Amino acid sequence: MKIKNSFLFLLLALVVISCDKKSVFDEYKSVDNSWHKDTIVSFKLPQLDKAKKYDLFVNIRNNNDYPYNNLFLIVSMEQPNKKVVVDTLEYQMANPDGTLMGEGFSDVKLSKLLYKENVSFDLKGDYTVKIQHANRQTGKIVGVESLKGVTDVGFRIELK
Repeated sequence: MKIKNSFLFLLLALVVISCDKKSVFDEYKSVDNSWHKDTIVSFKLPQLDKAKKYDLFVNIRNNNDYPYNNLFLIVSMEQPNKKVVVDTLEYQMANPDGTLMGEGFSDVKLSKLLYKENVSFDLKGDYTVKIQHANRQTGKIVGVESLKGVTDVGFRIELK
């Protein structure tokens, strides 16, 4: 029986490792269960092969304290030539019944949010991605001061 359990553990470990072959960058920064509107989460990207294409994702870990159905983000990417491309994005974070979307077995969910597809990094040098939330309450001009329920903000790059 001990050999059978060891074999199952080894098989499970191999499945988990092989499922992430596409990942070339995957990093998270903690925002301590409350993401302040002025907190910009920044990621310096590794040098990437300019001959290859990549898919880019913003990863959000949140829990049941997250009070909204949607998430609004401002994502900017600074290129080596100092050109900055800024996108304002909206993602659905909860089902119509209010339960959080994303993966996870507990009240903490991981949402892998597509940012850009089929991207090439043609310029040699440093690329930096900056992410800031831009949530607002309906009918209010001023942004939500502190976005409760978000625990970590991540950025992921996968080989196409």
